[in-house]
Amino acid sequence: MASGNSRANDFSKGQIWKNILLQAGPLILAQLVQLLYNVVDRVYIGHLPGADSLALTGIGLAFPLTTLIAAFTNLFGMGGTPLFSIARGAKEEERAEEILGNTFTLLLACSAVMFTVCYFFRKPILYVFGASDASYVYADAYLKIYLFGTPFAMLSTGLNGFINAQGFPRIGMMTTVVGAFLNLVLDPIFIYVLNMGVGGAALATILSQMVSAAWVLRFLTGKKALLKIRRKYIKINLSLTKEITALGLSGFIMQGTNCLVQVVCNATLKLFGGDLYVGIMTVINSVRDILTLPVSGLTNASQPVVGFNYGAKEYGRVKQGIRFTAALGVAYTLAAWLFVIKEPALLISIFMEDAALAEVGVEALKLYFFGFFLMAFQFTGQSTFTALGYSRYAIFFSLLRKAFIVVPLTLLLPRVGFGVNGVFMAEPISNAVGGIACFLTMWCSIYRKLGREDGARG
Repeated sequence: MASGNSRANDFSKGQIWKNILLQAGPLILAQLVQLLYNVVDRVYIGHLPGADSLALTGIGLAFPLTTLIAAFTNLFGMGGTPLFSIARGAKEEERAEEILGNTFTLLLACSAVMFTVCYFFRKPILYVFGASDASYVYADAYLKIYLFGTPFAMLSTGLNGFINAQGFPRIGMMTTVVGAFLNLVLDPIFIYVLNMGVGGAALATILSQMVSAAWVLRFLTGKKALLKIRRKYIKINLSLTKEITALGLSGFIMQGTNCLVQVVCNATLKLFGGDLYVGIMTVINSVRDILTLPVSGLTNASQPVVGFNYGAKEYGRVKQGIRFTAALGVAYTLAAWLFVIKEPALLISIFMEDAALAEVGVEALKLYFFGFFLMAFQFTGQSTFTALGYSRYAIFFSLLRKAFIVVPLTLLLPRVGFGVNGVFMAEPISNAVGGIACFLTMWCSIYRKLGREDGARG
């Protein structure tokens, strides 16, 4: 039975663009549902009576910590999954299961450390992140409950890629569908009916994450999985951990630098614009999460397909996968940018009723998303580096766009005459410089090398 499933999920067969889309459809839907965990919270909280923009601002102040948790999830999840795909493509099933078991243990251990540090030091951390006495109340009410869901969030997100990498994207999709549906139902009950406010949103989220984690673990230890979590591999292998973290360091840095950017943005916006602009950035981050989801899902879906073909030495198919991912990603992000230009007020209104916030937010949104299609180049280059195991390139370009471009510009531009607009201008500049540099480097180094290898095989 397992052998039949393996043949059915052989990514070296059939047209590669179809393989990518078959993975991408359920994965994008799964990520969309995953996004509901946080976005639904923001929608309900943005319309919370009597809180004005402060409740939304408080959630925005909690973002860096939740992003940091996601960074450590990526360190192990995104590091283990490509290695797992390459091992599966090379028919090294024992090594693949060892990678899976090692990743599980790393995620569980890290979640315990993250909870302890973030929970007991949350107050000084939130003030460093830009909290005021007024906004801290809302940030703390959310975070002190949300953090108890850390192990569930890390396990469900970090291990779900191993389901997709085995060719079961629909089951991977259900990981988040089940949890997010529960969150959607519980949010209004806890927030409004039980009058728990932002704390109710956090409680609904962690209960939903608990269900998602149970779903993932049930599948990866059950009969349907081709490769499973086995007791003999639930231990930390230092050599394998080095391989996982080396490859996952790119995803870690991407999220880690996102955390850094959020901290710097919030602190700078508080200084130049006050709590109102921190709330606006929370809304913009929410819109960005929604609009980047399809291209992120596409590039993530291409990784197990491209990685499998790379492991199987099907270099021509790898090149086809890269070209297809790049073309579709640019087409989508161009359409998304045009939609932002046409309907900015509609996007802002989803998250708040505050008239003052909406009026200022429209202009900030259009500025932030200028040239949005250039982000697709960053996503394509980054995913290719990760899928093929070129961790050094992936790490460098993760650092370049956020740490070396966005953060310095966020600090500099407001101080040289642009004011709060300077904070929103930093993102499109980084998309142009970092995205194009990342893609061209991938194209000139890896893509051309694949061409030579494919020619040599022919």
